[in-house]
This record gives sequence, structure tokens and C-alpha cells, in this order.
Amino acid sequence: MDDALTIGSHRFGSRLFVGTGKYRDVEETRAALEASGAEVVTVALRRVDLKDRGAGSMMELVLSGQYTILPNTAGCYTAEEAIRTLRLARELGIAELVKLEVIGDPKTLYPDNEQTLEAAKVLVKEGFTVLPYCIDDPIVCRKLEDIGCAAVMPLAAPIGSGLGIRNPYNLRIIIEQAKVPVIVDAGVGTASDAAVAMELGCDGVLMNTAIALAQRPLQMAEAMREAVSAGRKAFLAGRMPKKLYASASSPEAGLI
Repeated sequence: MDDALTIGSHRFGSRLFVGTGKYRDVEETRAALEASGAEVVTVALRRVDLKDRGAGSMMELVLSGQYTILPNTAGCYTAEEAIRTLRLARELGIAELVKLEVIGDPKTLYPDNEQTLEAAKVLVKEGFTVLPYCIDDPIVCRKLEDIGCAAVMPLAAPIGSGLGIRNPYNLRIIIEQAKVPVIVDAGVGTASDAAVAMELGCDGVLMNTAIALAQRPLQMAEAMREAVSAGRKAFLAGRMPKKLYASASSPEAGLI
């Protein structure tokens, strides 16, 4: 079955997007990325040395040609900072597919909706394929789509919290109204969280901490790969309706 994920002009076989932070070293990062089966890898532009592309460096890994790099603006608190950061990335030859992240509060790391919308308008006009991290608000997601964002990335829970899907009802509304891919970003803690997101109808899941801080990151990466695949298949299959009372699995006609 051809079930590729299309974002702008890009097509991906894997619906699991992964980050590169919090691992013990580059080698563990490399092994976890491979185990995840991810095709898209996100990198915090303000937290890595973009010019260091020597052997064993993070940039050497992500620019190896094996992955589509998704530069992100983690650590930016204004639209101006985010726009400047992504323009710099473009000048350094990093692709135009970008994750826009404008933080509004350093404690919760919740996004600043106003600044995110402002930055998205400018970046879309400049030809970037914008994937914005946002609150799980159907109105904000609709406005970002109307601006021209190629996908929307509502959080499941606060970044790095591992709390899982806190508001499946908002996500369902976002999914129902969206004409662009919906990718859950932030808050996933374990494989069942990823499966739930996909069963709801999300088009993909982005995660970092859930894999990097697991006791066995490589094994968790494999689990996430399988969970995203299973959740997607379950969504496409269509689950049975829920019922209040029991229903016999076998017919009662012809009982002995």
C-alpha cells in the first residue's frame, strides 16, 4: 500500500520524526536514529555548531544524505529571532523545510501563538516550507494553515514531559478540520502514546526526549517505530464501535 506522508514537495515513508538532543554522544544518536527508521531528523540550530561538519560531529551525521534535515528554532523567544535563525540556516545550505518554534514561557516551554503566526507569515512568503510547533488549539492551527504552513504541529503535552496525549478531543478537532498534515510534537513518553496519536488520525509524530532519555534508547527507538506503524494501520483499518454492553463473538443461532 502506498501510504507516503506528503509535506509540501516532500514525500516520506516513515511517519516518525526524531530529534538529536539529549543523547550521551553522537554515536548513540546515530544508532538511535537508525533504529527508529526515521527519514526526517530535526536539529536545534541554536544548540549545535552548524559549521562543524568534521568526522564524528553532529552535522556530519545529519548531513550524511541518509536523512532529511528539519532545522528548528528551539530557544527563540521572538518572531524576529526565529526568522533570523532560519535565514542563517538557509545561507549555510540547509534545506528550506523548517520547524518553526517560538517559545512564550521558559518554564512550560509553551509556544507564543502571536509570535509564531507573525514569523510564519514572513517565512512562508520567503519560500520556506514551514512546520510550526503550536499549542493544541484548533483556531491557531487553522490560522497557521491559512497563512500557508505546510503542516501543523500541535503539542500533546509540554516539551520533554512524557505525559502523553493530554487532550485527544482537541487533536480530533484539529485533524477533522485540517487540510494539511497534523504532526504531534512534544509530550510523547512511550510507545503507547505514539500509537494513540496515530490512531486518532495524526499524520505523524515528532519526538526526542522519549527516546533519548529511555533506559535503553535503541530499544525505545525500535518500539516507537513499531508503534507509529501499528497506530497508522489501526487508523486506516477503522476500529470497531464502542459499546456499553457485551456482544458475543460467535453467533447464537444453531447452538447445540
